[in-house]
Amino acid sequence: MGEQTQVASPSSSSSPSPLFPQAVLDEYAALGVDLAALFSAGDLGTRMGVEILEASAERVVGTMPVKGNTQPYGLLHGGASAVLAETLGSVGSMLHGGPAKIAVGVDLNCTHHRGARDGLVTGTATPVHRGRSTATYEIVITDEQDRRVCTARLTCLLRDLAPRDAEHVPVAGPDAAS
Repeated sequence: MGEQTQVASPSSSSSPSPLFPQAVLDEYAALGVDLAALFSAGDLGTRMGVEILEASAERVVGTMPVKGNTQPYGLLHGGASAVLAETLGSVGSMLHGGPAKIAVGVDLNCTHHRGARDGLVTGTATPVHRGRSTATYEIVITDEQDRRVCTARLTCLLRDLAPRDAEHVPVAGPDAAS
């Protein structure tokens, strides 16, 4: 989808910023939307250490630390994998839907293939279906040895942005598209 540009995230200057195609940055900035803040991991993702590294409708990549996201046996919690998967699939769905739509998850399933005890896991979301009213993404989560930890599928409803949603859309500053 064209050249990707590094965007400074207002929420965390020391962490990697999402990569967005310049055309997408320009489209959202023209509407006054702070794209980096809008497509962050959100409150839950931030608490869990999710970092979005690359984002376009064709591919979203993010990481999450295993430490702090484990179940009692010291393995990565299945719910943590689900948070990473839903975050990445939702970002892809929202980018596909464009600035006049919001993506709402309606179905998520996860198959856990192996445990992870430490390091980072990386999720890569790619589209399975991108329609007018729904988008489905497959999310593959791997460990640092590139072994598959989890395979997930997320379907999002793409609904029109309603006036009540406006309070949740971060406003862009004067340098949002630079």
